[in-house]
Amino acid sequence: MSFEKIDLHAHHIPDFYRDALLAAGQGQPDGIPAIPEWDEYSALKAMNGLNVRTAILSISSPGVHFGDPDSAVALARQVNEEGARLVKRYPGRFGFFASLPLPEFDEAVTELRYALDVLGADGIVLESNQRGVYLGDERLEPIYAEVAARNSLVFTHPTTPFGAEHLSGRYPRPMLEFMFESTRSVADFILSGMLSRYPALRLIVPHAGAALPVLVNRIDMLLPLLTSPDDETKVSARDAMRQLHFDLAGAPVEELLRALLSTADPAHLHYGSDFPFTPAGVCAGLAEQLEKTSLLDGPLRDQMFHGNAKALLSRFH
Repeated sequence: MSFEKIDLHAHHIPDFYRDALLAAGQGQPDGIPAIPEWDEYSALKAMNGLNVRTAILSISSPGVHFGDPDSAVALARQVNEEGARLVKRYPGRFGFFASLPLPEFDEAVTELRYALDVLGADGIVLESNQRGVYLGDERLEPIYAEVAARNSLVFTHPTTPFGAEHLSGRYPRPMLEFMFESTRSVADFILSGMLSRYPALRLIVPHAGAALPVLVNRIDMLLPLLTSPDDETKVSARDAMRQLHFDLAGAPVEELLRALLSTADPAHLHYGSDFPFTPAGVCAGLAEQLEKTSLLDGPLRDQMFHGNAKALLSRFH
């Protein structure tokens, strides 16, 4: 891999988190066959093979809340302190997005402050829904306010649609439902007016924006039905797409990437591997496609692989 990369969509699975998943009956989270193997050494090996300088780690779906509030609070603290340990143990190689015990809202604010102010997290990760609380929910506003006040980041990640497991019972949710779920939740965030109330808020949408790039016109066509002409919180989906950030984890080449480039700011595109949920060999193939695609000619490719992330993340300033 010839291009140096900063990976904004990489996951860690500490042993204690794997144990928590298994204890909660989540041995096949979101319908995948098994929890992938992970340790810091295999992560570094994969990073070296992909020429990833720094990977920003996060906990993937289903997050840290499995139904018991106290356990969720404790597990969020544990995974965040483990993220901070990895950052300290391997200077320059790792960062992390902090997990929050949502929908325990007050405890989530406490954990956010600790993770950002004490542990030095690069931002927070929010699942597309937190046990039914989607990204545009007004109860998340204190979270967004805290993040915006710190000029920090929100990284979003899809999870199984709330109360709709039957929609995808025959297939692993990452195959189809994750894309619809990201689209549904980020559209809810856009329509909530959060971007107007917190214009400094920076939110990263995974998987090249899922279906959002091809739905912006439809959303905007129906937007007048939801807002009055003088509604100051009204933000068009097309305008929002220029404000949002996007990682390119998954399989964005060529069709989805072309659609995304028609609506997003190229300075807001970022490399993502999705390791280890995407195996290292598959990550290498996808990265090679991104390195060769004509859609990212010249400096745009360099910026996507590392320059845009350097501008986004305070750890590089």
